[in-house]
Amino acid sequence: MTGAYRGLTWDHPRGRDALVAASGTMPGATIDWDTHPLSGFESTPIADLASRYDVIVLDHPHLGEALAHDCLRPLDEVFDPGDLRRWATETAGPSFASYTLDGHVWALPLDAATQVAATRVDLAGEMPVLWSDVVALSQRVPVALSVAGPHALLTFASICVALGEEPGGSEGFVAAATGTRALELMTDLVARAPRYTVELDPIGLLEDMVHGDSVAHCPLVYGYVNYSATTLDRRVSFTDAPSSVPGGRVGSTLGGTGLAVTRRCEVTPELVEHLGWLLSRDAQEAFIPAHSGQPSLRSAWLADSVNDPVGGFYRDTLRSVTQAWVRPRYDGYIAFQTEAAEVVRSVVTGGSSIAAGSSELDTLYLNGIRPTEGSTR
Repeated sequence: MTGAYRGLTWDHPRGRDALVAASGTMPGATIDWDTHPLSGFESTPIADLASRYDVIVLDHPHLGEALAHDCLRPLDEVFDPGDLRRWATETAGPSFASYTLDGHVWALPLDAATQVAATRVDLAGEMPVLWSDVVALSQRVPVALSVAGPHALLTFASICVALGEEPGGSEGFVAAATGTRALELMTDLVARAPRYTVELDPIGLLEDMVHGDSVAHCPLVYGYVNYSATTLDRRVSFTDAPSSVPGGRVGSTLGGTGLAVTRRCEVTPELVEHLGWLLSRDAQEAFIPAHSGQPSLRSAWLADSVNDPVGGFYRDTLRSVTQAWVRPRYDGYIAFQTEAAEVVRSVVTGGSSIAAGSSELDTLYLNGIRPTEGSTR
């Protein structure tokens, strides 16, 4: 191949800086990285992106759509099986597994992330552990929920997990009793939250927390290590997502990013070496953290050298990554996620009733969107 590969990632230092810095460090593997906003990362059709780029950074729920359009290369046909087995055992939580579907690996887990709790300790004091603690805190200081875009549904799903039920059953998205409890909790918290926060995505919420004093706590927001740097005047402390009972499972929905290679890409040994290096211990424990990135290897999440500059961000949220719920990955899930988030947002902001919202969620889920077992559809 002549010239540079075309790559697409998302426009935030965590998603951009390390990839740009690494590009060109290996002869023959230069990648010219374009960026799109977080909303594009979350919802742009993968087939469209894959027609224009050789390497794309994606979120695991897009895999069903990608497989339906046959636009990604199976990485087990590109990388050494031993390397793939090693990465499968070394990455944090289900990050590697989330990119494995239908017997193939479709992306490399560059970055591990999940929903965690974010606190301005100087405003909130002690960080809540249980959902009942969050409610009590919201009666004293401003507490916000992440409900913009798809995050309304993801927050709802994580609360259901904490209540003891993973979404995606055979008779509905969640049992009526579980869904009602989750929506009641969200509605109660949103009613006391600063009104403008319902329009902020996770980046917007965290930017708001480090640049102002209007939000003291967010119990569920995707963790961004950049906002926990000890050099910040108003730093955010990140801890595990809340549980519903002492010692119970933390409720969180896996995020993170994977590096996928598209069908249009002319794969060379140099490109394989470059992408594989991004998952090496040298890159994950040193290069990526030094360039605003968030690694995926468990060894990096436990290393003092990675944790010390960010106030223990990784150690303090590893349990949430390990126990995180992995979203469905069938063709049609992203459409469901988008529509269902609108339903949840309408309920928690007072636009519709909890009963009506619960019924509509099940209707969306069951009407031709839910796949048969083992299917990517």
